[in-house]
Amino acid sequence: MEAFFYVIPGLFVVGGAYGVIRTLKRSRRISRTWRHGRTAEARCLRVYTTTRGGGEDSAVRTTLHQILEFTTAEGRTVRIDETDGPSTVIEGDFVTVYYLPESPELATAQPPAQRKLAVGTGCLVLFLLVFIGFAVAFMIGVHWGFSEAGTGTDTGPDDWPCTSYQTAGC
Repeated sequence: MEAFFYVIPGLFVVGGAYGVIRTLKRSRRISRTWRHGRTAEARCLRVYTTTRGGGEDSAVRTTLHQILEFTTAEGRTVRIDETDGPSTVIEGDFVTVYYLPESPELATAQPPAQRKLAVGTGCLVLFLLVFIGFAVAFMIGVHWGFSEAGTGTDTGPDDWPCTSYQTAGC
């Protein structure tokens, strides 16, 4: 039973750490793409939306997708599914994409916004670190609680600690 109070928060810590690592890697990749990548003109082939939620009075989240196709400087044709791009882009429009030559399939049509990326990344990492901190604090609290409770082998009042109103036998 005691292990349950360590395993579940431990999974939260692992999940939070994984989220921090993924967030930092993604931010670094996008920043590197904007700074050192190449640009190409891409054509919007298709626009569609996906929705999540809405069951049992939950919020609905709609995501805009744009299928973009471009040709790299090396002549390779690449299609990407850009999410949450500008809603003003429609089928047939041309947009600028930023890509790294070694991984053009990870291109982005988001215009460079280093500060916005840094603030968004910082807020998400801070949230995840607080989440991890609460999980660790919960595990520490549980550990103290179980260590204070002892092993459950009390034999009676003689083993109990003295209190301020007891004077004899302490």
